[in-house]
Amino acid sequence: TTSEILDELYRVSKEYTGNKAEAQKILKNLIKIAVKIGLLFRNNRFSEEELVIAKDFKKKFNQGAMTVTSFYEVDFTFEQTVMSDLLSDCRDLLLKLVNTHLTTKSHDRINRVFNHYSDPQLLTKLYDPSGPFRPHLTKICKGLNKLMEDGTI
Repeated sequence: TTSEILDELYRVSKEYTGNKAEAQKILKNLIKIAVKIGLLFRNNRFSEEELVIAKDFKKKFNQGAMTVTSFYEVDFTFEQTVMSDLLSDCRDLLLKLVNTHLTTKSHDRINRVFNHYSDPQLLTKLYDPSGPFRPHLTKICKGLNKLMEDGTI
């Protein structure tokens, strides 16, 4: 399910940017970030304070996933600023979490990924009920719902 969501995020990025290499780079950065954070967590590298930040990030990410699906399921409820703000909050929490653990290059990757997916034009196209990205959003939301039901996120 996670791989299906990543596939759809790649397709959205590729169609939006019109650039296969750029879309691949965005997804590669997303995966690198996830793997590095997973390794830090698995190896108990986070302090108690950072674990609180991680918990806050998880809550905010979960809220974001529910918002993504809610905006999809209920037509004409999409608010670009709400979605952009949620993504920005997630980005800020993530940067705070990894501040002392990852390099500036990794911080730049986080910024690029979140800035890309919180782009107002991208979000507006993604949530256009009759737009070309609708099938991708359908699959993304289906995957997110499954991950939420399973308790994965």
